[in-house]
Amino acid sequence: MSVVKVIEVIAQSDKGWEDAARVAVREAAQTVRGIKSLWVKEMQAVIENGNITQYRINAKLSFGVEEARKG
Repeated sequence: MSVVKVIEVIAQSDKGWEDAARVAVREAAQTVRGIKSLWVKEMQAVIENGNITQYRINAKLSFGVEEARKG
C-alpha cells in the first residue's frame, strides 16, 4: 500500500506564475524527495506603478511516503 503526503508551499517569481511554480518545486526538492505533483490553489500578483512586479502562488505538493526499512 502506498501513502502520499501533501505539503503546502508559497513561492514567487518576477517572471510569471509558471516560473513561480518551478521555483516552488525546485526549492522544495532540496529537502523533499520524490515530489510527484503540484496543484496551484491560488495565484496573486504584486502591482507597482501599474505593472506586475511579482507573481505569487500558493500550491500543494505531493510525494510518496517512503516505507520503513526492515532491519
